[in-house]
Order: sequence, then C-alpha cells, then structure tokens
Amino acid sequence: MANQSLGALTWWRKWAKKNWAIAAVGFSVAIFIFPLISNSWRGDDSNVSQPFDGSHSIDANLVDLTLLHNAKDRGALCLDGSPAGYHFQKGFGSGSNNWLLHIEGGGWCDTISSCSSRSLNPLGSSKYMERQVPFSGILSHDPAQNPDFFSWNKVKIRYCDGASFAGHPESENGTGLFFRGQLIWEALMDELLSLGLSSAKQALLSGCSAGGLASLIHCDDFPTFLPKDATVKCLSDAGFFLDEKDVLGNQVFGSFYRDVVQLQGVAKSLHKDCVARMEPHKCLFPREIIKNIKTPVFLVNPAYDFWQIQNILVPDASDPHHSWQNCRLNIHKCNPSQIATLQGFRSSLLEALSEFQKNKEGGMFINSCFVHCQTWMPDTWHSPKSPRINKKTIAESVGDWFFNRNKVKQIDCPYPCNPTCHNLDFTRG
Repeated sequence: MANQSLGALTWWRKWAKKNWAIAAVGFSVAIFIFPLISNSWRGDDSNVSQPFDGSHSIDANLVDLTLLHNAKDRGALCLDGSPAGYHFQKGFGSGSNNWLLHIEGGGWCDTISSCSSRSLNPLGSSKYMERQVPFSGILSHDPAQNPDFFSWNKVKIRYCDGASFAGHPESENGTGLFFRGQLIWEALMDELLSLGLSSAKQALLSGCSAGGLASLIHCDDFPTFLPKDATVKCLSDAGFFLDEKDVLGNQVFGSFYRDVVQLQGVAKSLHKDCVARMEPHKCLFPREIIKNIKTPVFLVNPAYDFWQIQNILVPDASDPHHSWQNCRLNIHKCNPSQIATLQGFRSSLLEALSEFQKNKEGGMFINSCFVHCQTWMPDTWHSPKSPRINKKTIAESVGDWFFNRNKVKQIDCPYPCNPTCHNLDFTRG
C-alpha cells in the first residue's frame, strides 16, 4: 500500500490482481484503492483512471486507529484473530451530543481460501490497517464540505470480518479463521457507548458498499443501544446489491452470497421472518432487508453502479470474448445494445425500490452515474463539482431528509442525461 498523498489526490490505482480478488470496494486510507477480495472473481483490468482532477483534494484531517480494548474477552476479532478497530473524532459545539458512524466497505469472502487470503491484508487483520486515515466527505469536520454533520462525533468502523459484520463463531469449525462480525458489532457498540454514544440526541449509521449492506443489516439494532428519545436513522451508500442474472443468464452473484452465508453462519444476523420463508442468502439482499426495517433509511445508489455492472451483470467469466470489455470499464464506450442492457439493469434497480418509494420515512438519491460509493469523497458528497439531482447534492439531500426539511425521493433520469456525474473511466492509465 502506498502512503497517502496530501497534494493532488490520486483517487484510484492499479489493482493488485495476485493479492486481491474482487470485492465491493474496500476503501483503504492510502489512496483509496479498490481492494479485490473474493477468489470467486478476479479482475483482469489493471488500469484505473483518475476520475477527478485532484483540485478538491481530501484535507489532512487524519484520525488515529483505536483497537477495541476488550476485543479478546468479547471475541471481537478480525479474520486472523487480531482485535477489530475504529477511528474516532470527538464532536464539538452543537454537534457534541450527535453521532455519525460510517462502516468501511470491502466486499466479502466466500471460501476458506479467500478468507485466508483476506486475513493477510487490512480487510481481514488490524495488523495491516493504516494507523491514521483521513476523514473526508460525510466524515469531514469542514462545514464547507459537510454542512450538516461537520461538528458531530464521527466514527469510521474498520471492516475486517468479510461478512458485513454478520458472521458467527459457531461456523469456524477448526478453520483457523475467526468469523466474528456480529461480535465485533456488539463489542464496538458497547465501547462507543462508554465514549458518549449513550447520551446521543441524534445518530446516523452509515456505510459504503459492503459497509452499506452492514448498515442495513444492523439498522434496527442500532437504536436499541441509544436513548429512547434519540433521533436515529440509517444510510446505505452503494449497498443496494441486486439479485440479478448476468448477461449469460447465470445467477452468479446469488450463488456467491449463498456461499458467504453458509461459510460464516450469516443467517443468524438476518431477519427471522425472511429466513423462515426463503433461502437465507436471499435475505442478505437489500431488497428483502428493507422490507423489515422499521428505522428510517436513506439509500444513495448510482443506477449504473460500476461494481455491480462489472461483477453482477458482466463478470469476467460471463464475457469470454471480451465484447463487453470497453463498456464495463467506461460507460461512454458502450454500444447501443449494451446501453439497452444497462438501462434494463437500472430498471431492475428501480423495480426493486418500488415498494420503498412508498415509505414515508425513507429517502433516496439514485443518480445516473457510473460510479460506486459517493458519500466519503468530497467531490461526490458536497462540492461545486458534485453530482446533483434537481440542483441538490447528495449531502444536501441527506441533510434535508435527516432533519425533516423536505421529503427526498430523488431519482435521476436515465444515462446520459446528467452532466454533473463523475463517471469513472477504467481504460485510462
């Protein structure tokens, strides 16, 4: 891992294919690479572009890593048995009693082999975690970058269990690995309570990608730790993964989730009613999760999520002749037939959200960008260059929803209608 550059920010770098397998974007501090985590899929695309010009770089707001103090006693351990960790920045002023938690993304592991490989990097071991990370975007303390939450107590929860904080130790079975995601979540909540979360007046549980999925899984559990009169809500950024077939008609991603659930005993963390009426792995998909969530939820998701396009709709194995190669790396290079397929994928997302749109307490910002997570970067969260729907940034939309200033159900027009999008281009070196 490279060290962080505090000058012009290099947003993405080449993917290390031999050391990492596909993940749902594990954001590391250094230059926020996309770690590739599951041996089920491997990325063949080595070049990643710099999607932004770096003129609005992440500030030097570095926050230290804290390892859970009672991790060993609580069994709150990463895949390799090292203690789980988090980064905490104390709130100030009007935000002193308000809390924002953000769960790091990083995909999942579905086999003993892929989890073992993962235990040798920051997404499976605190031994390899950066000791400081920058807080930017939704975690920023700069009111110009984060107008509604800048003064809040903020926590970045490091992700090192490989199952969206939903694994259980009963499934370890002498593997030499530690499936402790649920225990990490519980121990972390208790430690944050001792730091002041127990007196929270307002709280937002958020997460990106696999962390966004975790924020949905634990959304209704989160308020149980807080005062009964606290305002508590949840946000999932790029965590609404679809149970869709790939371009060859295969249910590749559903099979992958089935293996994750079986390997780590994830069903115990999923809604009981759902697990009782369908295969447990189907209950890991957000479409099913949000049917049972009672806590108010906001969904931030691109309609053309590049990670889902590259790994659910057109995984490498489903494109043997590389006819999708350019399109899956740069949406501007898709031919009319491919665009039609992508529009179908967008339609599937909107169909999956149709019931949620009727939820009076729910909010959403579904833009037409070729990107993945958007809340942790200043350029996509809130800046003069940020993506907008109806002239509102993601930060403004989330703030309007959280503070009940407006109802927010922002759904963008289809690609290529929105000129404010930061569409990633993986074909440039």
